[in-house]
Amino acid sequence: MTEISVEELEELEPGSYRLIDIRSDRDVSYGKIPSADVMTADSLRDMPPGDDGRKLIIYCAHGQQSLDVAEELCDRGYDACSLKGGYLAWLMCRLQKQQADELCGRVETSLRGKFRKPLWSRFTRTIREYELVKEGDRVAVCISGGKDSMLMAKLFQELQRHSKFPFEVKYLVMDPGYSPANRRVIEDNARKLQIPVNIFESDIFDSVYHVDKSPCYLCARMRRGHLYNYARELGCNKIALGHHFDDVIETILMGMLYGAQVQTMMPKLHSTNFDGMELIRPLYLIREDDIKAWRDYNDLHFIQCACKFTDTCTSCNNEETRSKRVEVKELIKQLKKTNPEVEMHIFRSVENVNLNTVIAYKQDGVRHHFLDGYDGKRPAPDTER
Repeated sequence: MTEISVEELEELEPGSYRLIDIRSDRDVSYGKIPSADVMTADSLRDMPPGDDGRKLIIYCAHGQQSLDVAEELCDRGYDACSLKGGYLAWLMCRLQKQQADELCGRVETSLRGKFRKPLWSRFTRTIREYELVKEGDRVAVCISGGKDSMLMAKLFQELQRHSKFPFEVKYLVMDPGYSPANRRVIEDNARKLQIPVNIFESDIFDSVYHVDKSPCYLCARMRRGHLYNYARELGCNKIALGHHFDDVIETILMGMLYGAQVQTMMPKLHSTNFDGMELIRPLYLIREDDIKAWRDYNDLHFIQCACKFTDTCTSCNNEETRSKRVEVKELIKQLKKTNPEVEMHIFRSVENVNLNTVIAYKQDGVRHHFLDGYDGKRPAPDTER
């Protein structure tokens, strides 16, 4: 037997098997099966664990790559099998066992207690500081199914309960072509977290699947447009996206290192194509590590990326497909080792721009240069450098 189901796995005696996760480090960072050891497929093939009488149960994202590895090890005499359906199958089984009322109550209590300062307080501070939600607003909270947007939905529910002024919220899930399994994960999480989602469908994944140049950029633009359009049909004047503090920092560095420009991800923007609509980012001051801590504390499991470009084990583990954002994330991680405050310094740098020391800048599409009027105006003493 080279495959074992999640149900069969749960019937095995603890200690009678060794669970091995062969997904990438990035995938594992989004969550793994408790007690599983993490190894790459190549290292497992080269140096299988010693024979201690335990069965080797291997899993990947969907059970395809792990089946190949298990069959190869079996041919070499090892007692190995693959977890049928992979991590996603285990995740689905896990979600089905969680009781909605108990789970939702625990999640909401954690936002008011343990995670009040890093999540709830920073969320409300963002709302106040950048004036993201006002009386009479109808906000479309856009849910992709990941940890960030699900947290944002729960925070908005709390905000409505405690707000001093009335506003409305609609929770939108756009299905751009998810696999049935990923669609079920989103629906199950919404049901268990008691988020009343409005789901609408599009064919965006199919539209961009065969695009060779910048398919992810095109997909993001098309999804944004669909969200604006559907939100407006529901009478909303704002859409809320789940970008967090780390996204902001990474965007600043990406602009400098790869775009040769200084720019940032704004906390709110007026739509240029949909009159009267705004985009807001309520997680703007919330750090990703705190979102992960909240997720893990409540034993929550969300989808990572459900698009067709990363929906198979082989493409998910292909290092050549890593985005520039991942490279920048790794760079920041290295910089933090010697400068723990580097993220906040990057953030503050775009709040403390001194135009007297900038060679050129653009405003409203117009380029301004420091030589413009330079001879007619002497710079202040502290800027003469």
